[in-house]
Amino acid sequence: MATILIYSEKEALLRELMTAAAVISAPLGMDVRAVTIDNPEVLADTAAVAAVLEAAAADIVLLASNRRGRELAGRLAQNMGAGCLTDVNALSVEGQEIACTRNALGGATVASQSVTTAKQVIAISPRSYAPAEGGSIETLAGGSPAVTLLGVQAKGGDSVDIEAAKILVAVGQGLEDQGDLPAVEAIARALGGEIACSKPVATDRKWLDEERIIGLSGKKCKPELAILMGISGQVQFTVGIRDAKTIVSINSDENAFMNQMSDYYLVADIKDVLGDLQKALG
Repeated sequence: MATILIYSEKEALLRELMTAAAVISAPLGMDVRAVTIDNPEVLADTAAVAAVLEAAAADIVLLASNRRGRELAGRLAQNMGAGCLTDVNALSVEGQEIACTRNALGGATVASQSVTTAKQVIAISPRSYAPAEGGSIETLAGGSPAVTLLGVQAKGGDSVDIEAAKILVAVGQGLEDQGDLPAVEAIARALGGEIACSKPVATDRKWLDEERIIGLSGKKCKPELAILMGISGQVQFTVGIRDAKTIVSINSDENAFMNQMSDYYLVADIKDVLGDLQKALG
């Protein structure tokens, strides 16, 4: 029986891929094999994964479409002579083809695409599927890395994982004064959440780290609650937050598109709202 191989260096992402694999394995009549590598220095080892592919006779590989997974997807596809799609957020089977749902045209629309080659590498966006419980995960010996590790230096900036946060307080360009950020951070802490932002706040103004960007250029988030302050609602942002369970928009512009897709919205000056929220939260 043909095999679907799923791989990630992170067990949480591997379990999400196990759920995704279950969607296509039964209709295609394929087994599923989940593997990870035990050597932290060989986190994206094309040769090691390719060796397992050959041994398992796997024609389909599912990876996580995080930074490391996207890098591995391209190299592995080249190694296999396979077609490749990344940033996929849903899978289905149509006939004998795997239909992959992806954001297209900068997130303005959703496209269904398929890999037509016999061998396929598909990278799935984190949090597109719930993690599977149970199941067998094989640990591979990574062997010696091809590159000699001379040293490790901690990455500067935040190490926050906004994708895992249940509550997010996100700011956009409608927050005009950087001096108001401590108040936003205090509100996020009081709610037990994290602060996040739209892309220009991090890349243009450099008020927050790029790890906190929501959207097409950042993270896809599914919090229980998203409080969005001064965010107009450009599609590049909304693709990263539209799956939140409850969205609250605060904006001085009553016509902001973000208001239309929110569960609740308040037309008000953000400075006034910050003070009121801090008082209410103690």
